[in-house]
Order: sequence, then structure tokens, then C-alpha cells
Amino acid sequence: MFLIDQVLLLAAILILIGIISSKISARLGLPVLVLFLIIGMLAGEGGIGGIVFDSPSAAHALGTLALAIILYDGGLQTPSASIKKVWKPSALLATVGVLVTALVTGLAASYVFGLPLLEGMLIGAIVGSTDAAAVFSLLRNAGIHIKPRIKATLEIESASNDPMAIFLTIGLLEVLVNDMKLGVGLGTLFLQQMGVGAVIGLGVGWAAVRVINRIHLVSAGLYPVLVAACGLLAFGLAANLGGSGFLAIFLAGVIVGNSQFVFQRSTFLFHDGLAWLSQITMFVVLGLLIDPRALLDVWFEGLIIAFVLIFLARPLAVIPILMLFGFNRREITLVSWVGLRGSVPIILAIFPLLFGLPGAALIFNVVFFVVLISAVTQGSTLPIVARKLGLAEQPPATPAATLEITALGDIDAEIVEYTLGEDSRAAGKRLSQMALPDSTVVAMITRNSSVIPPRGSTVLRAHDHLFIVLRPETRVFVDRVFSQISDSGEEFPNAELRVRGASTANDIQNSYGISLGASNGHETLDQILRRELASEPSVDDNIVMNDVTLYVREMVGKRIATIGLASNRPIAE
Repeated sequence: MFLIDQVLLLAAILILIGIISSKISARLGLPVLVLFLIIGMLAGEGGIGGIVFDSPSAAHALGTLALAIILYDGGLQTPSASIKKVWKPSALLATVGVLVTALVTGLAASYVFGLPLLEGMLIGAIVGSTDAAAVFSLLRNAGIHIKPRIKATLEIESASNDPMAIFLTIGLLEVLVNDMKLGVGLGTLFLQQMGVGAVIGLGVGWAAVRVINRIHLVSAGLYPVLVAACGLLAFGLAANLGGSGFLAIFLAGVIVGNSQFVFQRSTFLFHDGLAWLSQITMFVVLGLLIDPRALLDVWFEGLIIAFVLIFLARPLAVIPILMLFGFNRREITLVSWVGLRGSVPIILAIFPLLFGLPGAALIFNVVFFVVLISAVTQGSTLPIVARKLGLAEQPPATPAATLEITALGDIDAEIVEYTLGEDSRAAGKRLSQMALPDSTVVAMITRNSSVIPPRGSTVLRAHDHLFIVLRPETRVFVDRVFSQISDSGEEFPNAELRVRGASTANDIQNSYGISLGASNGHETLDQILRRELASEPSVDDNIVMNDVTLYVREMVGKRIATIGLASNRPIAE
């Protein structure tokens, strides 16, 4: 038997255990990263598995690749609307916030361990970045929903603060090991890392979208691989040119993820699975690298540093920044508590080992212990804290499970399958009562093993499968038509909805939860506009009804064929 045969068997067993353990994460109230780390520790030399693994360089290589893939997936899943809404506070938290956290924690580490100031600052820099992605995974499993502005702030911060922590760690190691000048040298390194990383990331992302949409590959399965290769290209180019590969791959992901390209949905699913595999592999390998007995030597000092990090450094970094942008006390408290440390600090703790820094083993053990305490303490209590602060909200109306069949090449359209839930808006309604956006077509309906012709008189039922041809910009409205009915108030999407003039006020109410305040719900939008307008309707004429503006968008003879609806209320944050 070859060694690789044993390695593959062992890897498969550990990955399967990791996947199965993720199912019980919410029940135990622990982030999945803690479970993966524990699995690695138990499988290691000091655990019941007895696997000998003592290669920081191999762990660093695997961790860097895994982290790059995770950041790329984070960029792909980050909507540009969220970035525009909270980029200022998130950017300050990701830079100034990390710096303040590193300084306060570093001072504590220097005092507790009696280390030189710069070595203490190195520990602070290593634990400077957050991992809110694990927290929101836990929130979703626990059924907790918080305000969109808070959620977006935390997600953008966690996705973008890793390059700053990496820069501080490498910069301090260069000063400690290679005698780089602290002031000018660090400043030059910062500009080089962030500048090159940003330019390469944006450039590769822009080019990748154009290549993906223009190239015609022999197999649809190659498109997700092509997208992945573009992300790794951004990382590799930036890193080899002296920039931050992590910043480059994240920005490339944001550009690609917010663009329209072929086989988009399947590409996102592919990268989501790849990111999960990377997380499992990375945490298990990092768990293998640690000797659980070594944590007993630093537990007391580690508790002190974790306490300073959670209750002093994180709040000091968060409070002044968020106060500038009008966050209230409860919101600031929640953001301060969501300072969960995760994969990046443990990977960065390997760097001192690679640089040959004296005392590197102590730094690695301390960081590992602090990450465990942070993840267990903050991760397990976050749902409780969110409820106690009154920031937990009713879940928004969510669309039924959808599956992209394909993207139609260069045609600006998609074919999407919707499965109607028991409480879907559309269940029990005739197809003609669904005020679908203009140009949206129901191509096919399947019910059990039967195909139902999509006629206006067809009554939709729960568990029906509908295959819809739609334009990407109308997806938000079609999702709402086939979503569940929500008891909470709903905001009109920040876009114009165009429907047939023959749609009635009741159709709009039933399909989107939007009331026009019409006295007769059976009136068509054509009739309402004609009644409210003082003259014969023409294109761009409009009226306002119940905070919604109705526009005449298309006339066929004297008939109003298409009407646009837009909300006059600001979108809630």
C-alpha cells in the first residue's frame, strides 16, 4: 500500500467527520470552526488519533490556499449594495479598528508575558482580525436575524480586515527579524501591499467577467473552474508583485460576484462548497498542528489576553468609529461583541515559526488558546445577546428554494426553477392573478410527475415546480411573487417594477404585499391611471398612490400596455 492511499483514506474520514459535526453546531451553540479545531486536536499526536503532524510550512501552505478560497467566496457573495451602504464604517473598522485592537491587546500581552513591546504587539496584530462569517452561520442556524445595516457592517468588516492584520504581522516580523525600519519601512510596505493588491484585484476582476462571458467552453462544468482560476490569478499576481494577495482575491471576487455572467448560480454553489471544504481542511490541519497539552502551559495568561481582547480592545476600537456614523448604543454593543476570532489568527501565528523568531511556539499556543476562548464565548452567546439587546428581528420574506437551470449565453435572461412552499403567496392563486414583471414568462409547470400547461386559468398549488424565464434585474420581484407571506412589514425593492396595465390593484397586493390604497381592488392599473389623470394618458405620465408612484411606460394605441411602479419611501436600513 502506498502512503498516498493511507493519506486519502484519512483525509476522507476527517472531512466526513467535519461535515457531520457541522450538523450539530447549532444544537451545541458553537461555531463550526471550534468543532473542526477540536476534531483536529483529537486526531493529532496528543489526542486519541495519534496522527503525527509537525510541519508549520505545510500548514501555512494549506492555510494560505484555503484562506484565499474562503475570501474569494466571501467576495463573490458580497453584494455591492451592502458595500455602498456601509463601506465607510466597515473600512475604518477594517483598518483603524484592527490597529487599535492590536495596540491594546499587544500592550496587555507584553505586560502579561514580560515580552519586549514589539513582540507583544506582534501577538496583538495576529489576533487583530475578526471572523464574523462563522457568527452569521451560527445566527442563521439559530434563526436569528438582525438589522441589515449591522449585518452588512460586520460582514464587510470581517471580509476586508484580514489584509490589515496580515500586513501588521508581516511588517512587525520584518522589523524583529530582518531589522526593517519601523516608521518609513512599515509605511512603504503598507502602501505597496494595499495599493498593488487593490489595483490587481480590481483589474483581474474586470477582465475575468469579460473573458467568462465571451469564451465558449466545451463543458458547462469548466465555467466555475475558470472563475476559480481567475481568483487565484489575482492572488498570485498581487503576491508576486509585492502586494496583498488576500486583498486582491477578495476585490476580484466582489467585481465578479456583482456582474452578470453565464452559469452564475452554479458557479456560486461550486465556490460555496469549495469554501466549506477549505474551512474543514484548514481547521482540521491547524488542530493537528497543536498539542493540547501545550495549551495548559498558557491557559491563565491566555485567559487574561482573551479578556482584554473581548472586553477592552474590541470595544475601544468599535465605539468611536460607529458613533461617528450614527449607530446607537445597542447596535454598538452588538458589533463590539461580534469580535469573533477565527482562522486568520491561527494561520498568522504560524508566521513567527516560519521566520524563526525566538519564542514563536509560545505565540502560536497563546493565539490558538485565545481563538478558542473567543469562538466559544462570543459565538455561543451571540444569539442571546442579540435578543437581549432587542436587535433580533422577524425573518424577512424569503423566496422558495430556487435552482438556476442555465444562463442563456449572451442573452440577457435566465431560466430559474421555483418550488412553491405551503405558505407561498402564489399557492392557491390563478396564474393570471400573478402580476409578474413585464417580459417574465412561465415556461413550464410540473406537479408530481405531471406537466401542467401554463395558462392564465391554471391554479398554482404548494409544491408545484415553475420554470420561469426572466431578466436578471427583475429577479428580486419574481422572488417576492413566489416567496412566503410575511407578517412583518415589507419594504418595496429599490427598483422600478414594470407590469401589464391589465393587472389589478388586488394582483399587486397579493403578489408583492404592496397596497395601492385603491377603493376598488378589482380595478386595473390602466383604469386607475385613466381615472386619476386629468387628461388622456401618454408615456411618462404618473400619479402617486399610497407612497407608490405609477408611471405610464408603454402605450399600444389608446391602451396603457405597461405601467411602472416605484416606491417613494426610503429603503429601511
